Amino acid sequence: MSKTVLTLLLVLLTSCISGQSTSTTSKFNFDLERSAASGTLPDGWFIWGSDFKLTVDTVVKHSGRQSVRIEPSGTYKSGTFGCLATSFPAVYKGSQIELRTWMKLENVSEGPAGLLLRIDGQSGILQFDNMQNKNIRGTADWVLYSVKLPNHPAAVRINIGGMLSGSGKLWVDDFEVLIDGVPLEKAEKVPEKTFGADSDNEFDGGSGIGAPALNPGMIADLKLLGQVWGFLKYYHPGVAAGNLNWDYELFRIMPDIIGARDNIQRDEVLVRWIGSIGEPEPGKEQVPGKVKEEVKMNPDLGWITGSGLSEELVDALEKVRKAERNGKHYYIDLDKSVGNPVFKNEKPYALLQYPDAGYRLLSLYRYWNIIQYWFPYKYLIGEDWNNVLEEFIPKFISASDEKDYQLTVLELITRVNDSHANISNRPANIDRFMGAMTPPCQLAYIESKFLVTGIVEGAKIPETELRKGDEVIKINNRPVSEIVKERMCITPGSNESAKMRLMARYLLRTNDTVTHLNILRDGVVHYLSVAAVPSVAVPAIAAASDSSFRMIAPGIGYLYLGSIRNADLPDIMKRLEGTKGLVIDLRCYPSEFVVFTLGSQLVEKSTPFVKFTFGSLETPGLFTMGTALSVPANKNGNYKGKIVILVNETTLSQAEYTTMAFRTAPGAVVVGSQTAGADGNISQFSLPGGISTLITGIGVYYPDGGETQRIGIVPDIEVRPTVAGIREGRDEVLEKAIGIIAGESIRN
Repeated sequence: MSKTVLTLLLVLLTSCISGQSTSTTSKFNFDLERSAASGTLPDGWFIWGSDFKLTVDTVVKHSGRQSVRIEPSGTYKSGTFGCLATSFPAVYKGSQIELRTWMKLENVSEGPAGLLLRIDGQSGILQFDNMQNKNIRGTADWVLYSVKLPNHPAAVRINIGGMLSGSGKLWVDDFEVLIDGVPLEKAEKVPEKTFGADSDNEFDGGSGIGAPALNPGMIADLKLLGQVWGFLKYYHPGVAAGNLNWDYELFRIMPDIIGARDNIQRDEVLVRWIGSIGEPEPGKEQVPGKVKEEVKMNPDLGWITGSGLSEELVDALEKVRKAERNGKHYYIDLDKSVGNPVFKNEKPYALLQYPDAGYRLLSLYRYWNIIQYWFPYKYLIGEDWNNVLEEFIPKFISASDEKDYQLTVLELITRVNDSHANISNRPANIDRFMGAMTPPCQLAYIESKFLVTGIVEGAKIPETELRKGDEVIKINNRPVSEIVKERMCITPGSNESAKMRLMARYLLRTNDTVTHLNILRDGVVHYLSVAAVPSVAVPAIAAASDSSFRMIAPGIGYLYLGSIRNADLPDIMKRLEGTKGLVIDLRCYPSEFVVFTLGSQLVEKSTPFVKFTFGSLETPGLFTMGTALSVPANKNGNYKGKIVILVNETTLSQAEYTTMAFRTAPGAVVVGSQTAGADGNISQFSLPGGISTLITGIGVYYPDGGETQRIGIVPDIEVRPTVAGIREGRDEVLEKAIGIIAGESIRN
């Protein structure tokens, strides 16, 4: 979901909810009739976004006395939005949440209008839809719109609203929220349950732990503490029950570990700590290799017996490992529909922007153990994850300020080698570090060079200064290779293609108003000074057409999934009747999920295309393989023309999954280059300092068990852009696809 407005909404709003004062009585003021004391907005409603004004309108309304009008404060600025929003606790039974609202539009352009429905858990966003992919624009009288999301078992708050992300005017009125079709006011509530962990507030203001003096022995002790703390968090039934605030238990035990005079005393401290949680009931031990399902990855617990721990400590840990676990946990759940981990009650501690040493170690331990037990691709990281914990203890302890801490977190995230893993609510410190300004152009990594691939429309750059195909070799007198080497440790990605795509996005960023470039053109070096603009005004890639389908040659259709709508598929398939072939462009993120709706039109028979691995609440760290999933065939027959699917480094996650499905069509050919290599539903969680991050939450494999993570989708025919093609404004990958359909040899 890499739409600009969606990204901004997630970045700006992730931590806003807790500070809002909203109505939580049976009267939610969904009809907007009850006015707030200030008179500016209806009672219980507030503004999200910037550079927009929201006004109570008593002239234009759907019903009652008033509605709310949303419009830009002045000239619309790209990337901004305005949203009338409210929020209330997620305390309702049911499987589906629906938001209905009446909207009226006047000259809406440059960006769509829509409804916002967002479901938050303790640690951040769980479900989200803002209807941006519906592309609602233009002028229209009052129309009832609807958006639905599954009710999430870990939900703690529901957020709704009406938003405008373009020019023009939007009126909203008469909101309605339904749970399984029942109005919210009449929906059945979940019985309230309290946990002891929720009432422990001792360390809300700080851990009280200063940075210890580090030596090899202290680092080893803190490494062991992080391993034991995370193991107990996910394996001990006493922690799973939610009776203990496990973050704060860390702060209680840490001073004793730091103060231990030797390993003997350290192990005694840990044995007493484990005993204080309570004796766990013994369970049936899960013997590796004896699990009914195919095992893809076993828990990594060799450190328990292989670290030279005392016999008493090993025995205590082994009792916990063999304990009875009932599949219910205060801190973790598995999504009921997909199976990816849902991290619960992971407090973000957003007010602690520069957390103290204890909280910084908590951040490291939390992240490290989430990867240790819940990352399905831990075995593909490429190094011993236990060594990473040891390496980062000094880095987290010595982080000198807020920026240093955030960059250290980003460096840790990068080590996972997962294109989904990044800091999703990009902190201002990191943006300032990267640079808030940039020349108004796009770069791409092509033929091992960083080339200018586009100039932002309307940018005042004479063609004599900067052209498509120019190779950037120095930036402000620094060689590009030097900058790349410096930033590679904080550039997350599953493979080089994904990392270099992200590198290209930030390479030109600066905090100056002018960027000095050395560019290579036709063998001659040119020295240019280019005026920089705010980076938010420069899209990562050139904007694509809103139209998803067109004929690009006689008898050849072209389908761009970045703006596809399921509702348009019947008409598209009708227009494709009798054509020679179809090019499906997946060098984007699909705007709607079309794996089965479109896939069934392409395959000849029901064809398996994917298998998944899932984690285990009973044996954390164990991942087992599920059965293969198929694309069902259309009873009315499939498309008979040739199919060519285009991919590259922007093909990520759902786009990779879609490619796997469509590839099963008869004779389908995948053309392009290595994809981003991160396939599977994402799982979100927070770290101290209000940092929000993601991981790939389930493993995705071909039916024969072949890997997709890090490898990505390997094309049948590798075609990459060239310097000459960029200069000439050609799409060489698309040209190859057209040639294949027209009868050209499909050899590389």
